[in-house]
Amino acid sequence: MSAYRLSPPNNELLASLPPELAAELQSRLEPVDLGAGTVLHEAGGVLRHVYFPTTAVVSLVSTLQDGACAEVAVVGREGLAGIGAFMGGGQALSDAVVLRPGLAWRMRARDIAELAHERPPLMRQLLGYTRALFAHMAQTSACHCHHGLYPQLCRWLLQHLDRQADDELKITQERIAGLLGVRREGVTAAALQLQRQGLIRYSRGRIQVLDRRGLEQQCCECYRAIERAYEQLRSELAAQADAPAARDRAAPRRRESAVPCADEEAR
Repeated sequence: MSAYRLSPPNNELLASLPPELAAELQSRLEPVDLGAGTVLHEAGGVLRHVYFPTTAVVSLVSTLQDGACAEVAVVGREGLAGIGAFMGGGQALSDAVVLRPGLAWRMRARDIAELAHERPPLMRQLLGYTRALFAHMAQTSACHCHHGLYPQLCRWLLQHLDRQADDELKITQERIAGLLGVRREGVTAAALQLQRQGLIRYSRGRIQVLDRRGLEQQCCECYRAIERAYEQLRSELAAQADAPAARDRAAPRRRESAVPCADEEAR
């Protein structure tokens, strides 16, 4: 594990922790290499591990009894998969499937549950991320119900692009259709339209984004709404990380002002 460091461009949630707390977590973390298609957990199943992606991207999927499914959120280096581990019950809230292969930190579910309840700063970080993730899920649900496939595809491409280092997605149109809960023909038509506009280049199993700004302009409001939730989270994490240093700087002044001077004692 010495080759790994809890700092950007690794997992942002871990990197935001105070140094002493990060060191405590690191003793319980192990690096894992996740392959595409790996199922990390299934909805309703007992969570054995949580995953903090660094270069991997994980799709959170809601699956129906007939096999139909839809992606409800996506997790990258900004967060973790397996929030049920520290929220009580210890069960997965959705399926978690690796969409883009890569690296992640893995921790036993019982370890993060214990630490979260013993270390309030960790629990605050985790709950802050959970709030952003729930906002992500709610907005995605509204998007599926009220927006057309074309802007939905733009949103989906941008969200996955944000969570990887390059501008190419390795995925088939059939897989995208499954995650969006639509027919493959609809994804094909929308992808062709984006390609004609010069926004993407598509070949079998590969999508390269050529014009990100143009893709954002074609996107529905949901992309920005979801990103605002994560931007707020990052601001909160940064403020919490600065708070201990600010208290340390202020502490000596408070101690000095609390000691009465000799003249005051004489009076």
